[in-house]
Amino acid sequence: MFDRIAGRYDFLNRFLSLGTDRRWRRRAISEIGSLTKPSTILDVSTGTADLAIASLRLHPSKVTGIDISEKMLERAAGKIRELKLEDRIELCLAPSERMPFPDSGFDVVMSAFGVRNFADTASGLSEMYRVLAVNGVAMILEFSQPRRTPFRQMYAFYFNFVVPRAGSLFSGDRGAYRYLPDSVNSFPEGNKFLGLMEKAGFRSLRLKRLTFGIATIYTGRKFTEQ
Repeated sequence: MFDRIAGRYDFLNRFLSLGTDRRWRRRAISEIGSLTKPSTILDVSTGTADLAIASLRLHPSKVTGIDISEKMLERAAGKIRELKLEDRIELCLAPSERMPFPDSGFDVVMSAFGVRNFADTASGLSEMYRVLAVNGVAMILEFSQPRRTPFRQMYAFYFNFVVPRAGSLFSGDRGAYRYLPDSVNSFPEGNKFLGLMEKAGFRSLRLKRLTFGIATIYTGRKFTEQ
């Protein structure tokens, strides 16, 4: 599915979010920066590498992005070449549940709008914990559900009816943009997701809601080896 929409993915992200997705990523990177100064960063489900590129504001020595979609990684590689960042960002085709990296290899492990697409959320979080260095930081940016009326109802109409139709029109793929609200509506957000992170081993858990709760930043730390 992600291979099919890779060519229009960035455009639709900007269009359907009115550019807010960029601001959310900047906030997420700032949140990481408030907790640590990383040398090595892993971006899980990197897609077209927007978060990986944004993370260079933290001045790491190396950023690694992984994804299971070859077409997404092709788009990411093109952006990285255009920006002349080949020496700072590397890409790898790999599943989130079986990462080809040694234990405790990254100071930061992060993901933006990818965790809800894991084939197995618990396994993906456990892998993120495994490859994170002791005292390292995990950051996950995901969609969530606004709670205040009438914004909740307005957003629900836009997200469940307008987004699938507009996404289908511009991408030519009806299923992908029907999947988007379905995956968000079924995602265990808020304290439920913090519970999953805690079960995977993360501690010092926090969440920060963005834009009336449309998205949420989750952070946690690794203090001991499992």
